[in-house]
Amino acid sequence: MKLTKLLATVAAATGLFAGSASAEDMRIALVVKALGIGFFEAAAKGAEEAADELGGVEIIYTGPTDTTAEGQIEVINSLIAQNVDAIAVSSNDTDALVPTLKKAMQRGITVVSWDSGVAEEGRMAHLNPSSNPLIGNMIIKLAADHLPDGGDVAVLSATTTSTNQNTWIEEMNKVMGDYPGINVVATVYGDDLADKSYREAQGLMQSYPDLDAIIAPTSVGIVAAAQAVADAGKVGEVNVTGLGLPSEMAGAIQSGASKSFAIWNPIDLGYSATMMAYQIAKGAEAAPGAEISIGRMGTITLDDTNSAAMADPFVYDSSNIDEFKSIF
Repeated sequence: MKLTKLLATVAAATGLFAGSASAEDMRIALVVKALGIGFFEAAAKGAEEAADELGGVEIIYTGPTDTTAEGQIEVINSLIAQNVDAIAVSSNDTDALVPTLKKAMQRGITVVSWDSGVAEEGRMAHLNPSSNPLIGNMIIKLAADHLPDGGDVAVLSATTTSTNQNTWIEEMNKVMGDYPGINVVATVYGDDLADKSYREAQGLMQSYPDLDAIIAPTSVGIVAAAQAVADAGKVGEVNVTGLGLPSEMAGAIQSGASKSFAIWNPIDLGYSATMMAYQIAKGAEAAPGAEISIGRMGTITLDDTNSAAMADPFVYDSSNIDEFKSIF
């Protein structure tokens, strides 16, 4: 037995670590919206990086096969039965997960949300990938920057209940006055499914023949929309922008279907969410004004809703896509 393990065992036996999870066997579940999505697979890499840095932490990367609240509830119930130490969830529904996550907290499990949040009563803290107002402004700015004379744009979002996309669209609408001549003609939903998102993008171009841009604040929707534009022969006419992964959007940048897009680094996000969950599980205060260390990403300060922002979104275009496309 390693000396550190022996010391931890002796200390635990004598009550020195009472009331906190042992750093030698902490299990943190990273619950994502659905398995098989590149963004979340990159986040899992960041979670593993944090676990390696912390030592003695096991990451359980899990999620449903499709983006439903019901699927996540089933996954979370399984984690409760396993008595994990912490659950860090990117939710498919703001409210539907709350009763199950409350049950987890009643069992002594630390619960945080990240990326897409749950209602306050269903978690101890939430980590936004960036500031919601900054993201909302960024997604419309990305379209407006290439429409100096104004134009018609449409939004292709994820699900109607997706917390983060809905918030970003609300924030976008608040700053529309800063972009005169830009008209949002429609908002449609692809449910973060590639085929449905593709069809919705096709429908937008058919319904609005003068459409100038499609804004997709989802990594699944933006790729599908770019493909739809290319297949319709409208490269140069309809610009696809929003939030996406460099590895998945490199072809769209090279073809001209997308002039630019933005995203935070999902590796950093998975890393930071794991660090936050770990610190709270170890006893860090989760209250308004509290400061929590998230390792190499610095320190976050919780606001009145026990939420914090990790970093500003970063813009990718033809000048830097090659540098990042092999990273995530």
